[in-house]
Amino acid sequence: MEEALLSVQGVCASAGEKPILHGIDLAIGKGETHVLMGPNGAGKSTLGQVIMGNPTYTMTEGAIVLEGKDISEENAAERSRDGLFLSFQAPVEVPGVPLRSFLRAIVAQHPELNLKGKRFKKRIAEILEQLNMSADYLDRELNVGFSGGEKKKIEMLQLLLLKPKLAILDETDSGLDVDALNVVSKAIAAYRAENDGTILLITHNTRILEHLSVDRTHVMVKGHLVAEGDASLIGDIDQHGFEQFGVAEDIEGNKISHALDEDEAPAFDAEAALAHAEAAVKAAEAK
Repeated sequence: MEEALLSVQGVCASAGEKPILHGIDLAIGKGETHVLMGPNGAGKSTLGQVIMGNPTYTMTEGAIVLEGKDISEENAAERSRDGLFLSFQAPVEVPGVPLRSFLRAIVAQHPELNLKGKRFKKRIAEILEQLNMSADYLDRELNVGFSGGEKKKIEMLQLLLLKPKLAILDETDSGLDVDALNVVSKAIAAYRAENDGTILLITHNTRILEHLSVDRTHVMVKGHLVAEGDASLIGDIDQHGFEQFGVAEDIEGNKISHALDEDEAPAFDAEAALAHAEAAVKAAEAK
């Protein structure tokens, strides 16, 4: 059997003193599209954040392995350079940082892309055309005043620009109208086709899945993976909902405490994100 591109092995994680993930095992092969579904508050987004190395969460057990390399101790920037990408469910606004400068900064962290000068400008122009976006966006502050659909398009711009080995797409379809959903779906398809891209798509509804070819489907309830199957599981969920999976229990039959609800989750540190973005831009401009 070919080694998985990403292997999540017995991962348990918490936010502060509150356990969220319980013994998660997940393997994703190169070029595959996996879907992680579950009700709100199941811990789906937490798993994406833990895989990416968000320090808000503590991985208390297990390992995360990418292409045979244990990256459990790496920070988010190191994991990004290794080839991981995470699109945010609610992209943060970063006043004072133009989109163009931000894109130059993140490209500077990936010298293997060889995108400098005219090559950078040409590639950005190509992606903007794919996303039906005007070049005027490049001079606007990152996500400031953008609609939900525009913010998700900016996430897709980064995905197509960075060409990661594996993309974790968290609720990418959230807040999108039909036209924006079509554009985002085409961007995901382009990432797969152009880069043999590998995807872990996190969602709790099936709308965006109508546009994708899915290899495996996983269901998370209360911080546990409780079901797995092929794409046909999506139709079953669409018809019968998540109630069919009941309440997760441990091996001794004890009821498991609920994962964090959305309003209990740790707040995104916007000030830290702003400081990080500004520092990255300055570093890129100094080169």
